[in-house]
This record gives sequence, C-alpha cells and structure tokens, in this order.
Amino acid sequence: MNGLSKIKKSTILEKKRHTVKAQLVVCALTLQILFVYMAKGSVHDFKMFKKSQLLIPQHIQILVDLGYVGICNIHENSVHPIKSSKKKPLTKEDKKFNRALAQQRIPIENVNRKCKIFKIVKEVYRGKHKNYGKIWHAIAALVNLRYAP
Repeated sequence: MNGLSKIKKSTILEKKRHTVKAQLVVCALTLQILFVYMAKGSVHDFKMFKKSQLLIPQHIQILVDLGYVGICNIHENSVHPIKSSKKKPLTKEDKKFNRALAQQRIPIENVNRKCKIFKIVKEVYRGKHKNYGKIWHAIAALVNLRYAP
C-alpha cells in the first residue's frame, strides 16, 4: 500500500459572522429618533432602506451618505454627496456641496454618538438576535427622553 493513496481532504473553514445592523431615521429639526430598523448579517445600507419599506412623504428632504447612492430613484427629494472616481475627480463646487451636506448631517451623527454611549450597543452584542431590536428601541426611547428639547 502506497502512502500517497491516502489523500488528505482539505476543508474550507469559514469564519462565522453573527452580525446585526441597525438603521436610524432621525428628524433633523428636533433630533428625535423616529424609526429604528434592524437587519441580520452584513447588509448594504441602501438594501436595508428598501427592505424596511419606510414610507416617507415626497415633500420631506432626506440627507444621506454615500451608502444610499440609488435613493434618488425611490425618493426624489433626497440629497447624497457627489461621488468621485479616478476618471472624474471632484470639482471645487462639488467639494463645497459635499462639505455643506456634511455640516448639515453633523447633528444627526451626534444622535448616533448618543446611542453609542450605551455599552450594550457599542460593544459586541452577545444576546439573542431576536432581542436586539427591542434593545435598540429601548435605547432610542432613552435617547429621545434624555435629550428632548
């Protein structure tokens, strides 16, 4: 019997990722969290927005980041930064527009920070995934209560 006849089977080991993602809808005027949507796994932001089926009236303006590039097809009154590429770098006007949009989005990002103060949201969540949405809703309520105008 030849030693080469015994072929070692190689297995592909995949690292399991039990990720959960939360998406917040925040009012820019009152800085209140209006809606929280959860998704399991690593999901793209825009795909998550489409799956949430959130009905936003057309007269409301939506300010988003580059993760929502196709949102203009769904909601006409939405604004996202202008994307650059190798072939088409940003002009000075585009950079000014992106900077102005980022300045408008700063208070909304601060609401994100207020949520991340809570340790259960900031660190790795080790509980059951079905309870993660309840935790985010409770934290959103606490943030809305704590920082109410």
